Amino acid sequence: MAKICVYIGLLLISSQLQAQQFGLFNTNTLFDAFENPAQRAFTSDDSRQYASNFLFPTGGFNTSNRGDASYTLQRKLNDGFIDTKNIPVGMNNRNKLYGGSNVYLLTFRMSPFYQNNKELGFSWQIRSDAYANYTNETLVALRNYGRFSTSKDDLFNGDGYGQSYHQFSANYRVDYGDGIAVGLKVGVLSGITYNNADVTQSGLTVSPDHLSVRLTGKYKASFLLTEELDRNTLLPDFKNPGLSVSLGTTYRSASDVFIMANLKDLGFIRWNKNSSSVVLNNDLIVLNAGTAANSKELQRKVVDLLKLKNQRGAFYTATNAKVDFLISKTYNFYTPDLIISKNLFYNGADVVLVNNFKVEEFTISVTPAFNMNQFLLFGVQGLYQTANFELFAGTDNLLKSAVIFNDASYSPKGVIGASLYLGVGIKFGHNAERR
Repeated sequence: MAKICVYIGLLLISSQLQAQQFGLFNTNTLFDAFENPAQRAFTSDDSRQYASNFLFPTGGFNTSNRGDASYTLQRKLNDGFIDTKNIPVGMNNRNKLYGGSNVYLLTFRMSPFYQNNKELGFSWQIRSDAYANYTNETLVALRNYGRFSTSKDDLFNGDGYGQSYHQFSANYRVDYGDGIAVGLKVGVLSGITYNNADVTQSGLTVSPDHLSVRLTGKYKASFLLTEELDRNTLLPDFKNPGLSVSLGTTYRSASDVFIMANLKDLGFIRWNKNSSSVVLNNDLIVLNAGTAANSKELQRKVVDLLKLKNQRGAFYTATNAKVDFLISKTYNFYTPDLIISKNLFYNGADVVLVNNFKVEEFTISVTPAFNMNQFLLFGVQGLYQTANFELFAGTDNLLKSAVIFNDASYSPKGVIGASLYLGVGIKFGHNAERR
């Protein structure tokens, strides 16, 4: 429970949020070309040679929670208050939270090569991913430990992780003829923060004069306490270095069927020697009955236990690599894209149908998506795109985003979520004839 309490608390404070912006796949935007290595950003003979976002942040975030705790999280977001009084306890009800963000701070791309549509690009982006599978009791313990009145096992079992990092990348793509193109993206990483919690066994014992919690599990993090974080943590200092690689290919048939496949962001980060690792083996936390309802007392004892068991040292983590597949065909003004995306090392997979409706320079996309964490999403996107300018905005979760700031009301196994992305791309320089 200790590790999950700390982890959920960090999620509530820092709001690490996952996003792929599927509506931008197969759009030949600057974002599409950097995310999908074989894609082109320069497709018109009227396009100029260079393109950039000129430090306008391009990308966005997506986050959702399913379970009884959705009410508490929405109340925290809107009112800044953690309200757990309506959350049922003692039944081991579970919640799932996932999220991520992907924002390009600076991009620069060029197409100075006249043959085979060669393109070369450089980018700086910040990525984050988070996932948590936690019980109602874990969240309630943060606020009011006195609600527990009966002994029970496994109330605080769960797992979760959060990882964020800078990525500095170079991307090259080229046509190989017969409708085939390939692309490569290589990145140098600088880790920002990492947390991973896994409670495999837990037990709560309630006595007249005290409550005790036994815990077995592991906790790894780039920091142990939030006091170790400051503004400099956000800067890319390469104290936590890493590498990543993305490979992509596309094929367009004679009948204009378009296929794209990617292996994306396969890599690792080495977290430095000051990182923390904690192993708990049936360790005990005891609270006097008179102070059991004091969440600060619980948190203090959790911190004391983590400090006692903490071992400093470097460790390696994998980035959230994905495999993507897309197939598409244009029918006049309508282009459907069927996308399947699967995380390789962490929880998560998506099946998406992007419905694109194009009229001159304007494209409206309607995107139903099913996430394998049992989230059904409905997205929309607007894109204005000319040979040398593009502007887009959208959401992967329209229905939940529209009501996220409404007054919170408790609903058993409710779902909340929010998603937003936007961006711009501008081409400049001389025109270059493409072949």
